[in-house]
Amino acid sequence: MRPTKKLATIAFTAAFAMALIGGPAMAKEHDRDYDHDRGGKPAKNIIFMVPDGQGLSNVTAARIFKNGPDGEPLFQETLKNIGHQRTHSRNSTVTDSAAAASAWASGAKYNNGEISCHDNDFDGICDELPVPTILDIARMMGKATGLVATSDITHATPAVFGANVHSRKCEEEIAKQFLEREIDVLLGGGIASNRGSCKLPASSANYLEELLEDYASEGYTVVDSKAELTGAVAADSEKLLGLFKQGGKTVEMFRVDSTQVYPADEPTLAEMTVSALNILEKDRDGLFLMVEGSQIDWQDHANNVEGQIAESLGFDEAVGVVLDWVNADKQRKKNTLVIVAADHDTGGFTVNGPYGSPAAAGDIVTGGWTSTNHTAVDTIIYSQGPGSEELNAALDNTDLYYVMKNVLE
Repeated sequence: MRPTKKLATIAFTAAFAMALIGGPAMAKEHDRDYDHDRGGKPAKNIIFMVPDGQGLSNVTAARIFKNGPDGEPLFQETLKNIGHQRTHSRNSTVTDSAAAASAWASGAKYNNGEISCHDNDFDGICDELPVPTILDIARMMGKATGLVATSDITHATPAVFGANVHSRKCEEEIAKQFLEREIDVLLGGGIASNRGSCKLPASSANYLEELLEDYASEGYTVVDSKAELTGAVAADSEKLLGLFKQGGKTVEMFRVDSTQVYPADEPTLAEMTVSALNILEKDRDGLFLMVEGSQIDWQDHANNVEGQIAESLGFDEAVGVVLDWVNADKQRKKNTLVIVAADHDTGGFTVNGPYGSPAAAGDIVTGGWTSTNHTAVDTIIYSQGPGSEELNAALDNTDLYYVMKNVLE
């Protein structure tokens, strides 16, 4: 652990330590016989990568565009183990991102909209002391932690790892809890305010300015451009908050359309990922990093074939830089668990053609859609490193938490 890293509050840490070592056991909420207590080789580092909304056909379409039907696999396809997971939530056959990612983060089924917090009476308060998320466990072991996303950083998927809130709409509260946990690196789109049925009031009209001041007072370097991000990494910043655009980041259409220009002052997902690794790797105890390609989901909601190919390729480039980082050191490769898993499928996308003649690299496939919403189809898990052999199976999404937890302990 770095000497400057401290636990956020004694009460916060004590509560989560109690839940970790002696709190109420989490009920197994599906009928699989996965052994939650099985051991395995320890992992110093865990990098959990989320192509939000990505189905297998998304991978196919992106690979054909990049390399042609007979071309090289995408980076994520090169990981050693492949399994798949059920994605249903506690209260719906079709999950949302909050419930699906909460299952990964905390090892139990949640209702749609919940952020690692059970609120069964809908009063806006967690029904019980939440269990430590996998990020909490890593942090209490002294590891550096980070969240990177192309959505706003307080969106559902990053939120579940660093907050416990009854609703994904409570984004201001999520940002406050990120700070309480002292997550070392937070990179993505801007912090959103509490919305709609959050049931938690916003602190003031100037909440964002006040929140950024709070982060700065706790030692975070706050940046909002690619140049400032590069400078912060070069200056050996230990805590970093990067907000590069209000709301979600700019879509990566330049990958499929040469007439599109990506903003020069805005880092891509791959560039944010490299920056996060450069900071987190300095912690000798290891790291936990979550990286989300958030907008694959958004393009699938819009049934935009070109858009989802662009976002899939942007995400896969981030997988590539992670694999470069892992492979750069033999011990690092031995001690790093890498998981690539989509929280759910969106749109029910299929590849229908071209039929009768093979496509070529650079071609946009002929696609079909079943929905503009999420679907309940199982999603692929790619993985490598300690514990990854346990993911080479048909699993429930809650099982991923236990695989990660077991190799950390």
